[in-house]
Amino acid sequence: MTSAVLDEAVKKAALAWVSVGDGPALGVWCMPLDGSLIVVSGPGEQHAPGLAEASAATVRLRGDNGGLIVVAEMAVTRLTPGGEEWNEIAPQLAQKRLNASGTFDELAARWAADGCAIVRLTPSEQDTTAPDLPSGSGAAVPRETPARVETRRPFKLHRVRKS
Repeated sequence: MTSAVLDEAVKKAALAWVSVGDGPALGVWCMPLDGSLIVVSGPGEQHAPGLAEASAATVRLRGDNGGLIVVAEMAVTRLTPGGEEWNEIAPQLAQKRLNASGTFDELAARWAADGCAIVRLTPSEQDTTAPDLPSGSGAAVPRETPARVETRRPFKLHRVRKS
């Protein structure tokens, strides 16, 4: 696998599948910046358990056709709120955050106050591999989640009479 494929996948990434340790790969939105990916997680933001505390993560990126093209081991660096990198990157990341209330500066300040983690995922060249794709579909049973929606019976305004 050439680094050109990884570089191109990182440049075009808006969504990455990130797994920490032996955990499952979770889809997170990200922002490409200078050959690395920037991800925010925490209260009120996306759920990425263990990412803020990790030193490395496995990242899967898709290509132009939407299929998996590269799997890379990336170094995880957490940005310090109020630090030079935080002050430079957080406003840029806030601009990419869809459906956020308030201004970009207010959003970045909320991330710092709520304890959200902004991490930089930097690829390491030696661990980049082409995915070994199976011949089957690869479908898996959905994981258990507390996010369940009860389905209700349809509302009927009038009783329908049988003739």
